[in-house]
Amino acid sequence: MAKSLLPIFLSLLITASASASASDWNILSQRSKNGLKISLKNYCESWRLNVELHNIRFFQVVPEECVSYIGKYVTSTQYKVDSERTIEECIVYLSKGCELKGDGTDAWIFDIDDTLISTVPYYKKNQYGGKKLNLTDLEAWMSKANAPILGHTLRLFNLLKARGVDIILISARREGLRSATIENLVQVGYHGWTNLILRSPEDEKKGVEQYKADVRRRLVNGGYHIWGIVGDQYSSIQGSPSGRRTFKLPNPMYYVY
Repeated sequence: MAKSLLPIFLSLLITASASASASDWNILSQRSKNGLKISLKNYCESWRLNVELHNIRFFQVVPEECVSYIGKYVTSTQYKVDSERTIEECIVYLSKGCELKGDGTDAWIFDIDDTLISTVPYYKKNQYGGKKLNLTDLEAWMSKANAPILGHTLRLFNLLKARGVDIILISARREGLRSATIENLVQVGYHGWTNLILRSPEDEKKGVEQYKADVRRRLVNGGYHIWGIVGDQYSSIQGSPSGRRTFKLPNPMYYVY
């Protein structure tokens, strides 16, 4: 009987070994491929950093083991400091690197979500990106117009207005959210932008990066000089034509393309 159980035992052993190998990447071994001992915090910080560096792309959810870490980050002082540093660099560039024309052709582009206002309250209820996005649910939340302000971006927004720069808002939000979007922006302190561009049904057939690049092309063809772009997604700042400078705000919760 012992002999007859041997194939079963070997099969289980092989299965267990294969499972262990598959889990090596998933921090369970607590070591990197070079043998460096790492913690879960090390692993999740590396994952977040590589999202920001655009090495990790097209992810649909935050890794389960990193949900708590990402939640702590986007509600932390560090997240605020990282975001404020981005805006400070925008201000330095505006002050020292922009030779504004002053003829009505100067433009600066902002994304909206997690650039001007925050979706962190929504994602807090959805495992900070650990739960696959339900677009209908997200748009229902957006329609309530309760997203809080990202105050550091408002400083730049107001400075650009004071310098006479036309502010163009280009969002992947759909056209049906226009009223709610305007209400939300105004009630938290944004006003005086030049144009708010949302996705039309025709635009929804395109990827977000292509849609935003097409909008920028129309702006440039119309005579605008795009001095800067600020967004939390690479799809907001990549593609041609782009701005003279682009600035990426941190966001490890989701990836839009």
